[in-house]
Amino acid sequence: MTASPRLRLAMIGGGPGSMIGAVHRFATRLDDRYELVAGVFSTRAEANRQTAAELLLDPSRCYDDYQQLVNAEAQRADGAQVVAITTPNHSHYDIACACIEAGLDVVCEKPMTVTLKEAEDLAKRLQNSRSRLVLMHNYCGYPLVQHARDLVLRGELGRIRSVQVEYVQDWLSEVPDADNKQAAWRLDPKRAGAAGALGDIGTHAFQLACFISGLKLNAVSADLSAMVSGRTLDDNVHALLRFEGGAKGMLWASQTSPGFENALRIRVIGETASLAWAQENPNELWFAPLHGAAQRLTRRADRIGADAGRSVRLPPGHPEGYLEGFANLYQALADGVSGQADGGWLPDHSTGVDGLRFIEATLQSNQANGAWTPLGGAA
Repeated sequence: MTASPRLRLAMIGGGPGSMIGAVHRFATRLDDRYELVAGVFSTRAEANRQTAAELLLDPSRCYDDYQQLVNAEAQRADGAQVVAITTPNHSHYDIACACIEAGLDVVCEKPMTVTLKEAEDLAKRLQNSRSRLVLMHNYCGYPLVQHARDLVLRGELGRIRSVQVEYVQDWLSEVPDADNKQAAWRLDPKRAGAAGALGDIGTHAFQLACFISGLKLNAVSADLSAMVSGRTLDDNVHALLRFEGGAKGMLWASQTSPGFENALRIRVIGETASLAWAQENPNELWFAPLHGAAQRLTRRADRIGADAGRSVRLPPGHPEGYLEGFANLYQALADGVSGQADGGWLPDHSTGVDGLRFIEATLQSNQANGAWTPLGGAA
Protein backbone atom coordinates (compact mmCIF):
# COMPACT_ATOMS: atom_id res chain seq x y z
CA MET A 1 0.00 0.00 0.00
CA THR A 2 1.36 3.41 -0.96
CA ALA A 3 1.80 5.71 2.02
CA SER A 4 -0.58 8.68 2.06
CA PRO A 5 0.75 12.18 2.67
CA ARG A 6 0.26 13.55 6.16
CA LEU A 7 -2.95 15.46 6.72
CA ARG A 8 -2.36 19.10 7.62
CA LEU A 9 -3.82 19.79 11.06
CA ALA A 10 -4.75 23.01 12.84
CA MET A 11 -5.64 23.17 16.52
CA ILE A 12 -7.93 25.59 18.28
CA GLY A 13 -7.40 25.55 22.04
CA GLY A 14 -4.88 23.34 23.78
CA GLY A 15 -2.64 26.05 25.19
CA PRO A 16 -1.01 26.32 28.64
CA GLY A 17 -2.87 24.30 31.28
CA SER A 18 -4.78 22.23 28.74
CA MET A 19 -4.39 18.50 29.30
CA ILE A 20 -6.60 17.50 26.39
CA GLY A 21 -4.76 19.62 23.79
CA ALA A 22 -1.51 17.82 24.50
CA VAL A 23 -3.30 14.46 24.33
CA HIS A 24 -4.65 15.29 20.87
CA ARG A 25 -1.20 16.32 19.68
CA PHE A 26 0.42 13.16 21.04
CA ALA A 27 -2.29 11.03 19.44
CA THR A 28 -1.85 12.53 16.00
CA ARG A 29 1.85 11.64 16.06
CA LEU A 30 1.50 7.95 16.89
CA ASP A 31 0.83 6.84 13.32
CA ASP A 32 2.59 9.72 11.55
CA ARG A 33 -0.60 10.61 9.67
CA TYR A 34 -0.84 14.31 10.64
CA GLU A 35 1.34 17.41 10.70
CA LEU A 36 0.43 20.36 12.92
CA VAL A 37 0.67 23.44 10.70
CA ALA A 38 -1.46 26.14 12.34
CA GLY A 39 -3.23 27.05 15.53
CA VAL A 40 -4.95 29.36 17.97
CA PHE A 41 -3.94 27.94 21.32
CA SER A 42 -5.14 30.58 23.75
CA THR A 43 -7.22 33.74 23.92
CA ARG A 44 -4.24 35.32 25.73
CA ALA A 45 -1.84 36.60 23.07
CA GLU A 46 1.38 35.85 24.94
CA ALA A 47 0.31 32.32 25.87
CA ASN A 48 -0.82 31.73 22.30
CA ARG A 49 2.55 32.74 20.86
CA GLN A 50 4.44 30.85 23.56
CA THR A 51 2.63 27.59 22.75
CA ALA A 52 3.23 28.02 19.02
CA ALA A 53 6.94 28.59 19.67
CA GLU A 54 7.17 25.51 21.90
CA LEU A 55 5.56 23.46 19.13
CA LEU A 56 8.01 24.90 16.55
CA LEU A 57 5.14 26.31 14.54
CA ASP A 58 5.65 28.93 11.86
CA PRO A 59 4.86 32.21 13.71
CA SER A 60 2.85 33.47 10.74
CA ARG A 61 0.45 30.57 11.21
CA CYS A 62 -0.23 31.27 14.86
CA TYR A 63 -3.46 33.24 14.59
CA ASP A 64 -5.26 35.61 16.96
CA ASP A 65 -8.66 33.90 16.73
CA TYR A 66 -10.38 30.97 15.06
CA GLN A 67 -12.05 33.02 12.31
CA GLN A 68 -8.71 34.48 11.27
CA LEU A 69 -7.26 30.97 11.17
CA VAL A 70 -10.08 29.55 9.06
CA ASN A 71 -10.03 32.45 6.61
CA ALA A 72 -6.26 32.44 6.17
CA GLU A 73 -5.80 28.66 5.97
CA ALA A 74 -8.63 28.32 3.43
CA GLN A 75 -6.70 30.64 1.08
CA ARG A 76 -3.44 28.68 1.22
CA ALA A 77 -2.57 25.88 -1.17
CA ASP A 78 -0.87 24.18 1.78
CA GLY A 79 -3.59 25.17 4.24
CA ALA A 80 -4.97 23.04 7.05
CA GLN A 81 -7.27 20.17 6.07
CA VAL A 82 -8.44 19.14 9.54
CA VAL A 83 -9.16 21.32 12.57
CA ALA A 84 -9.08 19.93 16.12
CA ILE A 85 -11.40 21.83 18.47
CA THR A 86 -10.16 21.44 22.06
CA THR A 87 -11.80 24.50 23.60
CA PRO A 88 -14.47 24.71 26.35
CA ASN A 89 -17.94 23.56 25.32
CA HIS A 90 -19.57 26.94 24.67
CA SER A 91 -17.31 27.69 21.69
CA HIS A 92 -17.63 24.37 19.84
CA TYR A 93 -20.64 25.35 17.74
CA ASP A 94 -19.32 28.64 16.36
CA ILE A 95 -15.89 27.21 15.57
CA ALA A 96 -17.31 24.08 13.93
CA CYS A 97 -19.69 26.17 11.81
CA ALA A 98 -16.81 28.30 10.51
CA CYS A 99 -14.76 25.20 9.67
CA ILE A 100 -17.65 23.49 7.89
CA GLU A 101 -18.37 26.61 5.84
CA ALA A 102 -14.73 26.56 4.73
CA GLY A 103 -14.92 22.86 3.82
CA LEU A 104 -12.54 21.71 6.54
CA ASP A 105 -12.82 18.40 8.39
CA VAL A 106 -13.32 18.70 12.14
CA VAL A 107 -12.29 16.72 15.19
CA CYS A 108 -14.32 18.08 18.10
CA GLU A 109 -14.23 17.45 21.82
CA LYS A 110 -17.48 16.39 23.42
CA PRO A 111 -20.18 17.41 23.95
CA MET A 112 -20.50 18.63 20.37
CA THR A 113 -22.43 21.76 21.42
CA VAL A 114 -24.14 23.04 24.56
CA THR A 115 -27.75 22.86 23.29
CA LEU A 116 -29.74 20.38 21.24
CA LYS A 117 -30.78 23.17 18.87
CA GLU A 118 -27.13 23.90 18.07
CA ALA A 119 -26.37 20.20 17.62
CA GLU A 120 -29.24 19.69 15.19
CA ASP A 121 -28.26 22.78 13.21
CA LEU A 122 -24.66 21.57 13.00
CA ALA A 123 -25.85 18.18 11.75
CA LYS A 124 -27.86 19.87 8.98
CA ARG A 125 -24.86 21.94 7.93
CA LEU A 126 -22.73 18.78 7.71
CA GLN A 127 -25.30 16.97 5.59
CA ASN A 128 -24.96 19.71 2.99
CA SER A 129 -21.18 19.93 3.21
CA ARG A 130 -18.13 17.99 2.08
CA SER A 131 -16.72 18.27 5.60
CA ARG A 132 -16.50 15.40 8.07
CA LEU A 133 -16.89 15.75 11.82
CA VAL A 134 -15.43 13.25 14.29
CA LEU A 135 -16.60 13.64 17.87
CA MET A 136 -13.82 12.67 20.27
CA HIS A 137 -15.44 9.87 22.23
CA ASN A 138 -12.02 8.30 22.56
CA TYR A 139 -13.07 5.28 24.61
CA CYS A 140 -14.70 3.63 21.61
CA GLY A 141 -11.21 3.64 20.08
CA TYR A 142 -10.02 0.88 22.42
CA PRO A 143 -9.65 -2.40 20.50
CA LEU A 144 -11.50 -4.45 23.11
CA VAL A 145 -14.39 -1.98 23.17
CA GLN A 146 -14.66 -2.50 19.42
CA HIS A 147 -14.44 -6.27 19.94
CA ALA A 148 -17.17 -6.11 22.57
CA ARG A 149 -19.37 -4.31 20.05
CA ASP A 150 -18.59 -7.01 17.47
CA LEU A 151 -19.60 -9.75 19.93
CA VAL A 152 -22.97 -8.06 20.46
CA LEU A 153 -23.50 -7.53 16.72
CA ARG A 154 -22.73 -11.20 16.05
CA GLY A 155 -25.40 -12.24 18.52
CA GLU A 156 -22.97 -13.84 20.99
CA LEU A 157 -24.93 -12.38 23.94
CA GLY A 158 -28.40 -13.03 22.55
CA ARG A 159 -31.03 -10.35 23.04
CA ILE A 160 -29.70 -7.59 25.28
CA ARG A 161 -31.45 -7.37 28.63
CA SER A 162 -29.45 -4.81 30.58
CA VAL A 163 -26.63 -2.27 30.27
CA GLN A 164 -24.85 -1.02 33.39
CA VAL A 165 -22.33 1.80 32.91
CA GLU A 166 -20.50 4.11 35.28
CA TYR A 167 -17.83 6.79 35.05
CA VAL A 168 -16.56 7.79 38.47
CA GLN A 169 -13.84 10.27 39.45
CA ASP A 170 -12.81 12.13 42.60
CA TRP A 171 -10.99 15.21 41.30
CA LEU A 172 -13.83 17.64 42.09
CA SER A 173 -14.62 16.23 45.54
CA GLU A 174 -13.56 19.56 47.08
CA VAL A 175 -13.62 23.19 46.01
CA PRO A 176 -10.72 23.42 43.52
CA ASP A 177 -7.91 25.92 43.72
CA ALA A 178 -8.65 29.25 42.07
CA ASP A 179 -5.96 28.68 39.43
CA ASN A 180 -7.28 25.27 38.35
CA LYS A 181 -8.10 26.09 34.74
CA GLN A 182 -9.67 22.74 33.94
CA ALA A 183 -12.04 22.90 36.89
CA ALA A 184 -12.89 26.57 36.37
CA TRP A 185 -14.56 26.25 33.00
CA ARG A 186 -16.21 22.91 33.77
CA LEU A 187 -17.95 24.42 36.79
CA ASP A 188 -19.02 27.56 34.91
CA PRO A 189 -22.42 27.26 33.17
CA LYS A 190 -21.47 30.07 30.78
CA ARG A 191 -18.69 27.89 29.35
CA ALA A 192 -19.74 24.32 30.15
CA GLY A 193 -23.44 24.72 29.43
CA ALA A 194 -26.28 23.49 31.62
CA ALA A 195 -24.62 20.13 32.38
CA GLY A 196 -21.63 19.60 34.65
CA ALA A 197 -20.46 16.03 35.22
CA LEU A 198 -23.36 14.99 33.00
CA GLY A 199 -21.86 16.73 29.99
CA ASP A 200 -18.22 16.10 30.86
CA ILE A 201 -18.19 12.36 31.64
CA GLY A 202 -21.84 11.30 31.61
CA THR A 203 -21.88 11.69 27.83
CA HIS A 204 -18.89 9.33 27.59
CA ALA A 205 -20.74 6.70 29.61
CA PHE A 206 -23.90 7.16 27.53
CA GLN A 207 -22.02 6.92 24.22
CA LEU A 208 -20.15 3.81 25.33
CA ALA A 209 -23.38 2.10 26.40
CA CYS A 210 -25.00 2.76 23.02
CA PHE A 211 -21.83 1.98 21.03
CA ILE A 212 -21.29 -1.48 22.52
CA SER A 213 -24.93 -2.51 22.89
CA GLY A 214 -25.98 -1.17 19.50
CA LEU A 215 -29.17 0.11 21.12
CA LYS A 216 -30.84 3.51 21.04
CA LEU A 217 -31.90 5.02 24.34
CA ASN A 218 -35.62 5.76 24.48
CA ALA A 219 -36.11 7.37 27.88
CA VAL A 220 -34.32 8.34 31.10
CA SER A 221 -35.25 8.83 34.75
CA ALA A 222 -32.57 10.93 36.44
CA ASP A 223 -31.47 12.37 39.76
CA LEU A 224 -28.69 14.99 39.54
CA SER A 225 -26.83 16.41 42.51
CA ALA A 226 -24.31 19.09 43.36
CA MET A 227 -22.49 17.32 46.17
CA VAL A 228 -20.15 20.24 46.90
CA SER A 229 -21.89 23.19 48.49
CA GLY A 230 -22.23 26.31 46.35
CA ARG A 231 -21.90 24.52 43.01
CA THR A 232 -24.27 25.58 40.21
CA LEU A 233 -23.79 22.55 37.98
CA ASP A 234 -24.23 18.87 38.77
CA ASP A 235 -21.23 16.84 39.90
CA ASN A 236 -23.06 13.53 40.41
CA VAL A 237 -25.61 11.77 38.18
CA HIS A 238 -27.78 8.72 38.82
CA ALA A 239 -30.01 7.65 35.94
CA LEU A 240 -32.25 4.74 35.02
CA LEU A 241 -32.33 3.94 31.30
CA ARG A 242 -34.90 2.40 28.97
CA PHE A 243 -33.51 1.23 25.63
CA GLU A 244 -35.29 0.22 22.46
CA GLY A 245 -36.36 -3.43 22.41
CA GLY A 246 -37.08 -3.48 26.14
CA ALA A 247 -33.53 -3.48 27.53
CA LYS A 248 -33.05 -1.63 30.82
CA GLY A 249 -29.99 0.09 32.23
CA MET A 250 -28.36 2.24 34.87
CA LEU A 251 -25.83 5.06 34.51
CA TRP A 252 -23.76 6.63 37.28
CA ALA A 253 -21.42 9.54 36.62
CA SER A 254 -19.63 11.26 39.47
CA GLN A 255 -16.68 13.60 39.93
CA THR A 256 -17.02 13.73 43.71
CA SER A 257 -16.32 10.12 44.75
CA PRO A 258 -13.07 9.84 46.75
CA GLY A 259 -10.83 6.95 45.79
CA PHE A 260 -11.92 6.75 42.16
CA GLU A 261 -9.44 8.10 39.63
CA ASN A 262 -10.89 7.48 36.17
CA ALA A 263 -13.20 4.53 36.72
CA LEU A 264 -15.16 4.04 33.52
CA ARG A 265 -16.66 0.55 33.35
CA ILE A 266 -19.49 -1.17 31.54
CA ARG A 267 -21.40 -4.43 31.77
CA VAL A 268 -23.70 -5.62 28.98
CA ILE A 269 -26.00 -8.51 29.87
CA GLY A 270 -27.81 -10.59 27.27
CA GLU A 271 -30.04 -13.66 27.35
CA THR A 272 -27.15 -16.07 26.77
CA ALA A 273 -24.00 -14.26 27.91
CA SER A 274 -22.61 -11.07 29.41
CA LEU A 275 -19.47 -9.00 28.97
CA ALA A 276 -17.58 -6.54 31.16
CA TRP A 277 -14.84 -3.99 30.42
CA ALA A 278 -13.10 -1.37 32.55
CA GLN A 279 -11.06 1.55 31.21
CA GLU A 280 -8.49 1.35 33.99
CA ASN A 281 -7.65 -2.18 32.82
CA PRO A 282 -8.42 -1.78 29.12
CA ASN A 283 -6.44 -4.69 27.71
CA GLU A 284 -8.86 -7.36 28.91
CA LEU A 285 -12.52 -8.03 28.26
CA TRP A 286 -14.53 -10.57 30.23
CA PHE A 287 -17.06 -12.69 28.33
CA ALA A 288 -19.28 -14.98 30.41
CA PRO A 289 -21.66 -17.44 28.69
CA LEU A 290 -24.70 -18.65 30.65
CA HIS A 291 -23.62 -22.29 31.01
CA GLY A 292 -19.85 -21.91 30.68
CA ALA A 293 -16.81 -20.52 32.40
CA ALA A 294 -16.03 -16.82 32.19
CA GLN A 295 -13.41 -16.07 29.53
CA ARG A 296 -10.71 -13.41 29.82
CA LEU A 297 -10.15 -12.02 26.33
CA THR A 298 -6.98 -10.06 25.73
CA ARG A 299 -6.01 -7.50 23.11
CA ARG A 300 -4.56 -9.77 20.44
CA ALA A 301 -4.91 -8.63 16.84
CA ASP A 302 -5.07 -12.23 15.61
CA ARG A 303 -8.03 -13.07 17.86
CA ILE A 304 -10.33 -10.07 17.87
CA GLY A 305 -11.18 -9.68 14.19
CA ALA A 306 -9.79 -7.53 11.42
CA ASP A 307 -11.71 -4.34 12.18
CA ALA A 308 -10.80 -4.20 15.88
CA GLY A 309 -7.34 -5.52 15.04
CA ARG A 310 -6.61 -2.41 12.95
CA SER A 311 -6.50 -0.50 16.23
CA VAL A 312 -3.76 -2.67 17.77
CA ARG A 313 -0.19 -1.37 17.52
CA LEU A 314 1.79 -3.47 20.00
CA PRO A 315 2.32 -7.24 20.46
CA PRO A 316 0.18 -9.09 23.04
CA GLY A 317 1.10 -8.35 26.63
CA HIS A 318 2.41 -4.85 25.92
CA PRO A 319 -0.28 -2.54 27.33
CA GLU A 320 -1.95 0.08 25.20
CA GLY A 321 -4.33 2.66 26.53
CA TYR A 322 -5.64 6.20 26.65
CA LEU A 323 -3.46 7.91 24.04
CA GLU A 324 -3.96 5.03 21.62
CA GLY A 325 -7.72 5.38 21.92
CA PHE A 326 -7.48 8.97 20.71
CA ALA A 327 -5.01 7.94 18.02
CA ASN A 328 -7.36 5.28 16.69
CA LEU A 329 -10.04 7.89 16.00
CA TYR A 330 -7.51 10.10 14.24
CA GLN A 331 -6.20 7.12 12.27
CA ALA A 332 -9.69 6.10 11.17
CA LEU A 333 -10.40 9.66 10.01
CA ALA A 334 -7.16 9.67 8.01
CA ASP A 335 -8.09 6.29 6.50
CA GLY A 336 -11.45 7.73 5.46
CA VAL A 337 -9.91 10.82 3.89
CA SER A 338 -7.43 8.68 1.92
CA GLY A 339 -10.07 6.13 0.93
CA GLN A 340 -8.37 3.24 2.76
CA ALA A 341 -11.40 2.53 4.97
CA ASP A 342 -14.84 4.02 5.54
CA GLY A 343 -14.49 4.72 9.28
CA GLY A 344 -18.14 3.77 9.70
CA TRP A 345 -17.74 3.19 13.44
CA LEU A 346 -16.49 6.69 14.18
CA PRO A 347 -18.59 8.94 16.44
CA ASP A 348 -19.95 11.69 14.21
CA HIS A 349 -22.51 14.49 14.18
CA SER A 350 -25.36 12.01 14.74
CA THR A 351 -23.56 10.81 17.87
CA GLY A 352 -23.30 14.44 18.93
CA VAL A 353 -27.03 15.01 18.44
CA ASP A 354 -27.82 11.86 20.43
CA GLY A 355 -25.54 13.10 23.22
CA LEU A 356 -27.37 16.43 23.45
CA ARG A 357 -30.72 14.65 23.42
CA PHE A 358 -29.49 12.58 26.34
CA ILE A 359 -28.29 15.68 28.21
CA GLU A 360 -31.52 17.60 27.70
CA ALA A 361 -33.76 14.65 28.61
CA THR A 362 -31.69 13.96 31.73
CA LEU A 363 -31.88 17.60 32.84
CA GLN A 364 -35.64 17.67 32.20
CA SER A 365 -36.16 14.43 34.13
CA ASN A 366 -34.22 15.76 37.09
CA GLN A 367 -36.28 18.95 37.08
CA ALA A 368 -39.43 16.79 37.05
CA ASN A 369 -38.29 14.85 40.14
CA GLY A 370 -37.07 11.87 38.14
CA ALA A 371 -40.05 11.49 35.83
CA TRP A 372 -39.41 9.23 32.83
CA THR A 373 -38.48 11.55 29.98
CA PRO A 374 -38.17 10.51 26.33
CA LEU A 375 -35.13 11.56 24.33
CA GLY A 376 -35.68 14.19 21.68
CA GLY A 377 -38.90 15.39 23.25
CA ALA A 378 -40.96 12.57 21.68
CA ALA A 379 -44.21 11.71 23.40
